[in-house]
Amino acid sequence: MQSKKKYFGTDGIRNRVGQGMICPDQVLKLGWATGKVMRERGEKTVMIGKDTRISGYMFESALEAGFIAAGIDVLLLGPMPTPAVAYLTQTFRADAGIVISASHNPHYDNGIKFFSATGKKISDQIELAVEAAFELDMEVVPSEELGKARRIEDAAGRYIEFCKSTFHGKHKLDNYKIVVDCSHGATYHIGPHVFAELGAEVITIGAEPNGVNINQECGATHLDLLQKTVIAEGADFGIAFDGDGDRVMMVDEQGGIVDGDIILYILATVLRNDVTGVVGTVMSNLGVEIALKDAGVDLQRTNVGDRYVMERLVENQWLYGAEPSGHVLCLDKTTTGDGIIAALQVLTAMVQSGKSLLELSSVVDMYPQILKNIRVESAIGLDENVPLKEKIAELEGLMGNEGRILIRASGTEPLIRVMVEGKEADLVKTVAELLANLVKSEFS
Repeated sequence: MQSKKKYFGTDGIRNRVGQGMICPDQVLKLGWATGKVMRERGEKTVMIGKDTRISGYMFESALEAGFIAAGIDVLLLGPMPTPAVAYLTQTFRADAGIVISASHNPHYDNGIKFFSATGKKISDQIELAVEAAFELDMEVVPSEELGKARRIEDAAGRYIEFCKSTFHGKHKLDNYKIVVDCSHGATYHIGPHVFAELGAEVITIGAEPNGVNINQECGATHLDLLQKTVIAEGADFGIAFDGDGDRVMMVDEQGGIVDGDIILYILATVLRNDVTGVVGTVMSNLGVEIALKDAGVDLQRTNVGDRYVMERLVENQWLYGAEPSGHVLCLDKTTTGDGIIAALQVLTAMVQSGKSLLELSSVVDMYPQILKNIRVESAIGLDENVPLKEKIAELEGLMGNEGRILIRASGTEPLIRVMVEGKEADLVKTVAELLANLVKSEFS
């Protein structure tokens, strides 16, 4: 039976800056503990990137010191999308990659994500080994064995060229006008260049990071600005990334949202004709599942979290997986969720088919779905809560086979998420409000 992890969550370690593990002294020791485990494994080099939040300076320095104290050499990338760190870790033949980011969270949160030498999330076994080392007293290696640090100056250019190499349309993007929203995050100096260098006319928003505006009313989690800009500019479509660039959401020419579910459908049914199965999560829309089935493609669901989607893809030897929130995995192109590369694959499908994003996405009849996030002190006892279980059973009986209810604790924030989905929008709204109010009364 596997030991329970103390510090690592579903996607590394994350918290409010100054709380828990996300304090400079703790992060310094985390760097040392990770370095100690690496050294014991015969590994010598780590690559560190970060997003644009202000606390990244502090944690970059702390991690650097910790790794050097453990005898590990450090390659510093500066602001760089999470998937870029995964890619560059491989190309520089580093033994591990670290990203300082809290992804789509506000600036006052931060976190640490870990990649192996192959550009994939590290295993549970290594996470447990790091946690065990963290509990030890910190010991600095002899001075002659200390690690060294150097900054990689051409990282952005290398990654831009890699992204461009994954676009395989019959012609360039000369005829497209695109709005790109970088969420004031790590794609600000990369995303717009990729699409412009492929020939598109690019209108850039959310590309003026100041350390505290990351994900603020823009990007993949706040699409209003992108929708308005696409319509106002008469653009063909819009693309939004989250703060660290591992998520993507798109907007068609009429301002309609094209989420991870629909992107998955396009990749599986338009980009390739040899796909028999894809992986989604328990959050994936029933409408997408039905559309995929009609196209002869099986959808398998996992728990929420791109690591679980990845595990199932590897197990089945499939290529495409996604979460509705915009984590899209294209394993024929890269090893982790990558917003820029996923968008480029959709563009490839558009160019090859000669259809607009609206035409490609309108095939899917999405079921009405409401997601409510209830902030709580603790979600302990959620699965065993009797009043909630009884109410869910009652409402599921009311909705029958044409609806779904999912209530779960967030793996990254102090939230309980209530998702209700069904054919009848009014019923979905009523059920969601009933359950949200019950969760508040039981847990707030």
